[in-house]
Amino acid sequence: MSTESKKPSLYERLGGIYAIAAVVDTFIDRIMVDPTLNANPLVDEAHHRVSKAGFKYLVTEMVGQVTGGPQRYTGRSMLESHAHLNISAAEWEVFAAHFKAVLEQYNVPAAEQQELFAIVGSTRPDIVVERPVAKAS
Repeated sequence: MSTESKKPSLYERLGGIYAIAAVVDTFIDRIMVDPTLNANPLVDEAHHRVSKAGFKYLVTEMVGQVTGGPQRYTGRSMLESHAHLNISAAEWEVFAAHFKAVLEQYNVPAAEQQELFAIVGSTRPDIVVERPVAKAS
């Protein structure tokens, strides 16, 4: 028999769904009112059309699933839910800064933060609209 123990999942290392839900709750509260994000009229409209409680539920469900928990995400794909919002790279950076600040607020260890940022970063191509850089004449 092997005495080597299996490394706990990211879900377990984060503290399970209650800890994840607390982080998501704080994070969503921050991004829903961010003036830079809401300067994009499409994002602002979405933030006022979508139920905050429902949005928090779906994000919590998704984070639970992608970190190895028993939850199953029932929402739309990242591409489907963001394609029409015209989110810029600069807006993505504001979003990421909020995420980092909330993870720090909840004392999420650096290794787990890195894993979470890798997961979140993998969604960037489906969320951010890359705009061509204008060339100087």
